[in-house]
Amino acid sequence: GLTLMELAPFGVIGAITPTTNPVASIIHNSISMVCAGNAVVFNPHPRAKGCCLKMMALLNGAIARSGGPESLLNSVAEPTQQTSQALMKHPGIDCLVVTGGPGVVREAMRSGKKCIAAGPGNPPVVVDETADLAQAARDTVAGASFDNNVMCTCEKVVFVVEPVYREFLQRALGEGCHLLNPRQLEELTRLIFLPPPVGRTGVILNRDLVGRHASDIAKTIGLDLPRETRLLLAEAPADHPLVREEQLMPVLPVVRVRDVNEAINLAVEAEGRCYHTAVMHSRNIDNLSRMARLVNTNIFIKNGPSFAGLGFGGEGHTTLTIAGTTGDGLTSARSFTRQRRCVLVDRFRIV
Repeated sequence: GLTLMELAPFGVIGAITPTTNPVASIIHNSISMVCAGNAVVFNPHPRAKGCCLKMMALLNGAIARSGGPESLLNSVAEPTQQTSQALMKHPGIDCLVVTGGPGVVREAMRSGKKCIAAGPGNPPVVVDETADLAQAARDTVAGASFDNNVMCTCEKVVFVVEPVYREFLQRALGEGCHLLNPRQLEELTRLIFLPPPVGRTGVILNRDLVGRHASDIAKTIGLDLPRETRLLLAEAPADHPLVREEQLMPVLPVVRVRDVNEAINLAVEAEGRCYHTAVMHSRNIDNLSRMARLVNTNIFIKNGPSFAGLGFGGEGHTTLTIAGTTGDGLTSARSFTRQRRCVLVDRFRIV
C-alpha cells in the first residue's frame, strides 16, 4: 500500500493581535498564514486599528498583484472586545491565533476550536562573574531598549552577581542609560503601577506609559534627559514590583545578588512560569545549562540580546507569535497547517 502525509490549511483563521507590536504582528501572521494556504480574519487591538487596517490593505494589494485571490486578509472596521468574542464563536472560523493578556487567551482556549495562543512574559537576564561584561551591557541595553521595550521578549529585569555588579552597571550607563536614584525609582513606580479598582487585587499597569521613550517617561517625575537616553536603570530589590511585573517600557531594574545560584533562582521566580523568554550572559557552560533547564522558557538566549531569539540578526527564522501558552512555541507557516493522511490499501505493490 501507500501512505501519503500532507500539510493542509485550516481554512479561515481568526487572529487577535496586540497593541504593542501591531503592524509587525499583522505582517508576520499574514505571510505565515497565507503561505500555509489560509484566509485570515483579524481583530486588531482597538487602539491600533488604523495602522493595522492600512497594513492589511497593502498586503492584500501585494497578494492580488502576485496573482492571489483578493481580500484574503479581512477585519471588522471597528474592532472591540465584543467583536473578538464573536470571532471566537463564529462557525466559519476554523482556527484561532491569539496574542494578548491572560483573559483573552483563556477565553480563546475555551472556544472549542484549535487555538494557538501567545501570552505575556517577564524575561529575566542573569549576568555571572565569567561574562564578557562589555558585551553583556551592550546586548542588554540593545534588547531592553528595542522598540521602547514593548515586546514581550525584551529584557525586563537583570540579576547581576556581586563581584561584577558595579562594573556591569558602569558599562550599561556608558551605553546611553540613566540611573535613577531611590526616590526617583519609587516616584516612578507609583506612576507605572496604579492601584487596582475596588474588589480587585494586584496592580494595574499605566497604559499611558507603555512604549513611551525613556526621556518622555523621565519627564513624568521631573527629569529632563536628552533624547539620546535609551533606558532608565534602577537598582532594586528582588521583590520590587518592577522586578515581578511586566512593564513594557524602557525602565530596567537591576538586582544585586550574592552568586550565580541565587541569580538563577530569583530569575526563575521573576519569570513567573510564563515560560516565555530568558537571557544569560556567561562563559560557564554549567551555569548556562542549569539556567536553561530551570527557567524552561520557549526562548533562551545565551550571550546575546533578546531579539536574537526572534531571528533578528540571522539566528533562526523570524517569528512574532511565541505560543508558549498552548505549547506550539515559535510559530512559522507550518504552525498554521493541519496534518492529513491519505492511505491506498494493498494496490500499490510491484513485488
